[in-house]
Amino acid sequence: MTSDSPDSKTTLTHCGLVALVGKPNVGKSTLLNYMIGQKLSITSRKPQTTRHRILGIKTHENNQMIFVDTPGVHSGQNKAINRYMNKTVQGVIRDVDLILFIVDRVKWTEEDELVLQQLQNNQAPVFLVINKIDLVENKETLLPFIEALEGRYPFKEIFPLSALRQHNIDALESAIIKHLPEGDFYYPDDQLTDKNARFLAAEFIREKITRQIGDELPYETTVEIEEFKQEGKTVHISALILVEKSGQKKIIIGDKGSRLKLIGTEARKELEQLLGTKIMLNLWVKVKRGWSDDERALKSLGYDDMFQG
Repeated sequence: MTSDSPDSKTTLTHCGLVALVGKPNVGKSTLLNYMIGQKLSITSRKPQTTRHRILGIKTHENNQMIFVDTPGVHSGQNKAINRYMNKTVQGVIRDVDLILFIVDRVKWTEEDELVLQQLQNNQAPVFLVINKIDLVENKETLLPFIEALEGRYPFKEIFPLSALRQHNIDALESAIIKHLPEGDFYYPDDQLTDKNARFLAAEFIREKITRQIGDELPYETTVEIEEFKQEGKTVHISALILVEKSGQKKIIIGDKGSRLKLIGTEARKELEQLLGTKIMLNLWVKVKRGWSDDERALKSLGYDDMFQG
C-alpha cells in the first residue's frame, strides 16, 4: 500500500504469485511469454522442455503479477532430474497465491491426474485453464469435460483459451488481477524476471538444440555457460553442451559440424534480440556420463532450485 503525500488519496497496490502447473507440453511457457509480452521461458513441441522454476513479472498500474512457470508434472521416469522437476512443482504449489492448472484441450491423462492430486490439500484458489481449444474439432465435447472436472475440484474460475492464438487471454488476466492480495510490489516496476542473462543464454541454446534434434536425442542434454563477459559493445559467450553418450555428441555436431553451427546461429540471433547487443557465441559438445541421474552433477549444473523446500 502506498501514498504519494499525506493529503493525497491512498493508492492500494496488489501483488501476488501465480503458479502455472500442468503436465508436460500443455502450453505453460507459451502462456507465460504472452502474458509478460516477451520470451522468457523456452518452448518446443517436446515434453520436459521447461526444467526450472522461472519467474515472469508483469506490473500494470497498481498490480504486480508474478507468474511462476514450472516443469511439467510427469510419471514413469525415475532419474534424479525427473524426481526433482516434480519436487519443484510441489514446492511452488505450497507457496503461491493463485494456481493456474493448465490442461491440453479435452484430453485427460495419468499426468493430469497427478497434478489434480497435488492440488487436493492446497489452500490457494485454482483456475482451470483449458488450453489449445483452437484445436478442438468438436466443441460440443468441451462442456461435458468441464462439468466432469467441476465435480472433482472446486475451481474458482474456468477459462477455455488458446495461448498460441492469444484467444481469451485478456479475460484470464482480468480474473487473475481480481484475486491478487493487497500488498507492496515484490519487484521494481521494470523487472521482467528473476533470472539473469547468463541463465537465459543457456536456456535459449538448449531450446535450439531441442528444436533441431527432434526425436533423435533423448532429454539427456544440458547447457553450461563457461564464459559470459562484455567487451565493448559485444558480449562473448562460451557454452558447453553436455550429453551422456558419445553417439549423442555426434548427433548434435552433425555432418562436418553443420548442425552445431545452425544451433549456434539461431541461438545467437535470439540472444542478440533479447539482450540488445552483438553476441559472439562459441559452442562445444562434451560427454558427461550419467549427469541427469546424479544429484551432485545436477547441483553443479545450476539445478539448485530443485533441491530447495
